[in-house]
Parts: sequence; C-alpha cells; structure tokens
Amino acid sequence: MTMCSFTALREKEVINLCNGHRLGYVCDLEFTLCDGRITAIAVPGEGGFLCFGRASRTVIPWEKIETIGDDAILVRLSPEECCPVPPRGKRG
Repeated sequence: MTMCSFTALREKEVINLCNGHRLGYVCDLEFTLCDGRITAIAVPGEGGFLCFGRASRTVIPWEKIETIGDDAILVRLSPEECCPVPPRGKRG
C-alpha cells in the first residue's frame, strides 16, 4: 500500500477522463470519522481559491478516482456528476 500526504495530493491536478477537462487541484478531503477512510476529494469551483470564500466546490467520490499519478489525479465523472456543490452554510 502506497502512502500519500494531503500536501502531496494538493499538488496534483484533477483531470476528468470523460471530457478531458481540468477540474483544478485538490483543496479538501472528506472522510469517515469511525475509521478515517477518505470518501471524497474536493476541488474549488469557478472563482474559488483553495475551497475558501463563497465559491462552490466539486466533490468527487473516491470510487470515481481512476489513477493517482505523479502529477495528476485522473477521475471519471459524467456531466451530471461534475455539478459544483454550493458552499456549506454557517453553523448557528
């Protein structure tokens, strides 16, 4: 099993194999608290910077990742799956 740090993932560009679009760079991870497994990666939406601000983000389920290479992460997302997720509201 190969290990990879979050810092190393952030340096890899995410590319959709279905249409060749560059989706951006990993800005966040989603994982389960009970066992620490990564369930998804996120890339910033249009006008976003590292998933900060009011910009949306695209969440990519871990199962959609085809390959994690030296410079890129290749994913296979249909057009419907490429829809950005709106930012989460403030807790209150």
